[in-house]
Amino acid sequence: MSLTHFDAKGQAHMVDVGAKPATERTAVAEALVVMRPETLALVQGGTAKKGDVAGVARLAGIMAAKRTSDLIPLCHPLPISHASLEITPDEGLPGLRLQATVRTTGPTGVEMEALTAVTVAALTVYDMLKAAEKSMRIEGVRLIRKTGGKSGTYEAAP
Repeated sequence: MSLTHFDAKGQAHMVDVGAKPATERTAVAEALVVMRPETLALVQGGTAKKGDVAGVARLAGIMAAKRTSDLIPLCHPLPISHASLEITPDEGLPGLRLQATVRTTGPTGVEMEALTAVTVAALTVYDMLKAAEKSMRIEGVRLIRKTGGKSGTYEAAP
């Protein structure tokens, strides 16, 4: 299998997607922010010193999805038609489960946009709660589903 971001000489280049058909493409990515139960209680009770942790993280993730091509050198700028983030408390971790969904109609997929969204959202959670707990962990960042394009549908194992 050859990697598309390298030319015949092994040099990095941006893939030419000009001849590819525009199709509807969706990607869903997830991340976990693991924290102590008392830190999670700050989020659930709305008592974190910096304010609405989930609300700010949600906006940060959406903004990050729109700026992915500014952060990842070989990503194409895409017209994103939808970006959303779900942030769900999970006492079993304990912590937060973050899931980003990004959609476009275009010649290339939005996997990187979904992964960037969920990662920046997780970093924002950390930033907003670091005064309460510096030992939080961001884990499990992964693509869980993508649809559209030549490769079709991908579904991660549970």
